[in-house]
Amino acid sequence: MKLRNALLVATVLAAPAAALAQPVTGPYISLGGGGNYIQDQKLTSVSFPALGASSFGSGTNGHISNEWGFIGSGAIGYGLGNGLRIELQGDFRQNKIKTFGGLGAAGQEQQFEGYLNVLYDFDLGLPVTPYVGLGAGYDQVKFQNGRFSGFSGADPIFIRETNTQGNFAAQGIAGVAYNIAAVPGLALTAEGRISAIPGQQDYHGQFFAPGIATRVNFRTDYTINYTGLVGLRYALFTPAPAAVAQQTQQQVAAPAPEPARTYLVFFDWDRADLTARARQIVAEAAQASTHVQTTRIEVNGYTDLSGTAAYNQKLSVRRAQSVEAELVRDGVNQGAISIHGYGESNPLVQTAKGVREPQNRRVEIILK
Repeated sequence: MKLRNALLVATVLAAPAAALAQPVTGPYISLGGGGNYIQDQKLTSVSFPALGASSFGSGTNGHISNEWGFIGSGAIGYGLGNGLRIELQGDFRQNKIKTFGGLGAAGQEQQFEGYLNVLYDFDLGLPVTPYVGLGAGYDQVKFQNGRFSGFSGADPIFIRETNTQGNFAAQGIAGVAYNIAAVPGLALTAEGRISAIPGQQDYHGQFFAPGIATRVNFRTDYTINYTGLVGLRYALFTPAPAAVAQQTQQQVAAPAPEPARTYLVFFDWDRADLTARARQIVAEAAQASTHVQTTRIEVNGYTDLSGTAAYNQKLSVRRAQSVEAELVRDGVNQGAISIHGYGESNPLVQTAKGVREPQNRRVEIILK
């Protein structure tokens, strides 16, 4: 009993920390922002249909490279309570163009994304909760306001804006969450993502140069993004730690199980006086009678099967009388006690006549 209460008290003291480690259950929302890097994209073709030109600069042998950019991300999700989460995620990325087909360039590459993610939280008993996930969705890419440098001695706009190109995309996610104890349900998150558009993308835009205004078409190979974010996640309807602590305290304060209602007092062979251990058991029975609802106390004496039946009958009564007297000394009202002697009948252990069985030499105290 003491061990049980000690464990429950420890649970109360650790309730805030225990609440932090619980898996996300129910709906949640999250917002984040950070940095994004686009791996160099290979140009597989560049053409000017109206001019009959198939490429320029290093053209089909070149790449599009970008500087580090930024990403904004938001999600709504649902935690199943067992570590698994499912969420819908939307992102916006923008990176400044550094080179295009071997020529210095400027402008922006923008991406608009939507993913369905499945994630799993690892409850390792640490201050932070690691998680991993996979997602699949749709990624739209757009180039705009691009400029060449070093093209025919001029600095023309080469792409005013492309049409938006959309493709299937997939991503992997790894992160950690740290629950903020002051705000139940709120967690600080940090995560890394790798996302990819696996197929080729075709773009069509307007090219402008001194004396030239024409359409330009180009195609890129797969696109890969490397992203790092920090953010906040809020699990809706999370109970306050005080509620958890109160519930646990109620468990600590729960009443102890009721004492037993039957007590056995054993005797030495052919004796009716109480041993030290027998007196302890009688005292326990007397104390229990004050804690449970009792209308009467039965004291029933028994013997083993050694000796004659007549002698054993008298011995069983003397044993019951000894227990009765001890109960009265321990504060029990004698008027509530009824005694009986049953001799050698109803043995606890069945034996042959004449066997001295210790468990049969007894008095039963029954609280009713």
